[in-house]
Amino acid sequence: MSVPKGHRDPSAPRRPGPGLVPLIGQLRSYERSWLRGDLVAGIAVAALIIPKNLGYAGIAGIPLQNGLYAAAAGAILYAIFGSCRQISMGPSSGLAAVAASAVFAASITDGNAVAAFVAGITLLSGILFLVLAVARMGWIAQFLSRAVVTGFLFGAAIDVVIGELPKLTGTEADGSNSIWELFSWVAGLPDTHRTTLLVGAASLVVVFGLRVVAPKVPGALVLVVGGLLANWLLDLGNRGVALVGDIPSGLPRLVVPDSRLLAEHAGTAATAALALVMIGFSQTAGDARAFAAKHRYQIDINQESVAQALANGGAGLFQGMPVSTSLSASSLNDHAGARTGVASIVSGVTVLLTLVFLAPLFAGLPKPVLAALIIEAVVMGMMDVPELRRLARVQRFDFAIAVLAVVATLLVGVLAGVVIGIGLSLLWLIAVTTHPHLPLLGREPGTQAYRDLAAHPGDEEIEGVAVVRVDGGVFFATADAVEDRIRDLIQERPGLGLLVLDAAGVNLVDAQGSAEFRELVRLAGEARVEFRVARLKPAVAAVLERDGVLDVIGRDHVHTNVHQAVEAGVRRREGRATEA
Repeated sequence: MSVPKGHRDPSAPRRPGPGLVPLIGQLRSYERSWLRGDLVAGIAVAALIIPKNLGYAGIAGIPLQNGLYAAAAGAILYAIFGSCRQISMGPSSGLAAVAASAVFAASITDGNAVAAFVAGITLLSGILFLVLAVARMGWIAQFLSRAVVTGFLFGAAIDVVIGELPKLTGTEADGSNSIWELFSWVAGLPDTHRTTLLVGAASLVVVFGLRVVAPKVPGALVLVVGGLLANWLLDLGNRGVALVGDIPSGLPRLVVPDSRLLAEHAGTAATAALALVMIGFSQTAGDARAFAAKHRYQIDINQESVAQALANGGAGLFQGMPVSTSLSASSLNDHAGARTGVASIVSGVTVLLTLVFLAPLFAGLPKPVLAALIIEAVVMGMMDVPELRRLARVQRFDFAIAVLAVVATLLVGVLAGVVIGIGLSLLWLIAVTTHPHLPLLGREPGTQAYRDLAAHPGDEEIEGVAVVRVDGGVFFATADAVEDRIRDLIQERPGLGLLVLDAAGVNLVDAQGSAEFRELVRLAGEARVEFRVARLKPAVAAVLERDGVLDVIGRDHVHTNVHQAVEAGVRRREGRATEA
């Protein structure tokens, strides 16, 4: 028996989903030929993320080794529990900026307390991820629109760059927001330390120049190695250039973050955790779908929430920082030949080996080199100029939302900028939902098709007849808008005798929406306008029938298409005219 194209043969075995521990399924079907690709990819990704995660830790204001703790925990735990085989999980510049903003908002200055607080909000975000996974509420991340995310990340990048400028010049700067901090830095430029400025400028030239002349070369790794060699050869520390300082070697210890510290700043911690979840989930879900589609395997978005919960929970318990998808690391993982989560485990183990054997070497890293590393990471990873241009070209309102998110982030801080961004997304959603498109339709010449008159002004309008299409649900949020449109139409057209409502776009009607249909019949009746409905969907018709509204409209006034509704109404009008 042949099976129609696009349908699954019911006799064929179902492919199992990823399961609670997807790595087990990957290992059961593991092929020897995959090992080389996984090993190469894992080591290549480690070479990329080790220097970058030093920078991300610097953004968050925590000890540099804590960034590596998070990188190892995130990579290993996601590899075990994540359903996407190519994703590389670890700290990111955007999440680091949120963590730094939370520390600033909580006014925490002690180094140990900062590290504990960042670890605490990381663990809290992991718990929130787990709640979303259990409740299957991953859709909550959709309330942060693409325009808002683009604007927030752009503003956060500017905020981070301004914060790193003093390290490039060897000066001090402070301020209540990014703008005042920038002014403070400019005011202190006469005190610039020349050697520090020279090292910082050279570092920026190297890291950005490599992107232009040799984009495949890992610029962050080159910059870190070069900075360490420069300090060794030129003794930069004794020339007044600030160095990173002592970095202890060894594996991370399991430490439960201070609950009292979180309780003291409960509002800030909860807001930061929510922001981390919404940003992290939106990044990972999109990347996971893309890699799964490319390599033709199945992922489970709910399992992705579980994986992020455990990755962030582990990062928090091992004194780390928030983790999520790194698109650059994931892309490198894919291009280097990663076939399973084994590649991420190799990356995590390589990071751990670095912590054990190489951590003290980073003590001689000049701070302006680290600043240049951070600036390159946020500029290239968070400032999406092409997307802003696209928003300006395609939808000016989305561009305005993105710009507002940028300004809000700069004026009130990264964390508050995320909250404002969520508010802007919700306001935009409410505005769109409560103002459905209600176009007038005309008949395409020589056909029975009815189209939007605004798009096709040459289409025919029948005298005394108006056809309105409702593009969206008729429910509590839209009922008033629909009624106002019909009321205005009746008042604007004194000779109107037939009103046809094209309900093809109506896929939702609640109790208030059903009552609204009854009200439209009453309005039309008072104005002596015949009311008919076309293309009513079965689910919508069922609601109207339970409410008795179909009988109020008249079952003979409900038609399968607009042409039938118009023809029936015109015939009835002509019949009445003849009788008169």
